[in-house]
Amino acid sequence: MRKIIILCICLCLTGCQIFKQNDTTDYSVTDIPSYSGEPYVILHNNKPEIDHLKVIKKSDEYYSPLDDLGRAGYCIARISKATMPTEERGPIGMIRPSGWHLIKYDFIDGRYLYNRCHIIGYQLTGENANECNLMTGTRYFNIHGMLPFENQVARYIRDTNHHVYYEVTPVFHKRNLLAHGVQIEAMSVEDKGRGLSLNVFVYNVQPGVTINYKNGNSKIAAED
Repeated sequence: MRKIIILCICLCLTGCQIFKQNDTTDYSVTDIPSYSGEPYVILHNNKPEIDHLKVIKKSDEYYSPLDDLGRAGYCIARISKATMPTEERGPIGMIRPSGWHLIKYDFIDGRYLYNRCHIIGYQLTGENANECNLMTGTRYFNIHGMLPFENQVARYIRDTNHHVYYEVTPVFHKRNLLAHGVQIEAMSVEDKGRGLSLNVFVYNVQPGVTINYKNGNSKIAAED
C-alpha cells in the first residue's frame, strides 16, 4: 500500500499558486492556499487524520517504496526515545531524490537552493541514507518549514517520555518530479492527541526564487 498525494487541482508550474488564502484553518490537502509568506498552513484545525497506522503494527517505522518516477511517498513512524538516534548523522550526498538539482543563489543562507530533506527527520528515527526517506526540498522548506515541527515532536517526547504517531506525505501535482510541499501529521499516543496534535502543510518554496515543479529547474523571481 502506498500513498503519494497527487493534487487534482490547477497549479502553476513555476510557483506554488493554488488558492487564495483566507482566515480559516479548516483547509484540506486538496484546497491548500497559495504561499503568502508563511512556511506552512494549518489543515483540519490542526487535527491529524493519520491513515496508515496499521502499517506500523509490526514495526515502528514504514517508508513507502519509490514510484515509477523515483518519487518518495508517505513515511510513518511510532516515535519514542528508543527510536531517536544517539550518534551524529552520516553522509547522504550519494542520494539524488526526484527533482534534484545542484544550484546556488548568493542570497540563500548556505547558498544552495535545494537540500536532501529527510521526510521523517533524522533526529526522530535515525533513518539517514534511505532513498525512500529523502526528497528534494528548498533550504527554506527544510529549515523554516519542517525543522520547527520536528523539534516540537522531539521536545515533546523528551519531556514526557511518551510516544508519537508521525506521518509525513510529499504532495505532488500529477507527474511533477518536485513536491509542492509535505503534509505533516502527528498525534501523541498515550493520550490520543491531547498532548500533541498536528496537521500542517509545509510549502516547498524559496523566497526570491521561481521554481518549476515539473523538473526542479529554477530562476530568480521577477520583481513585481
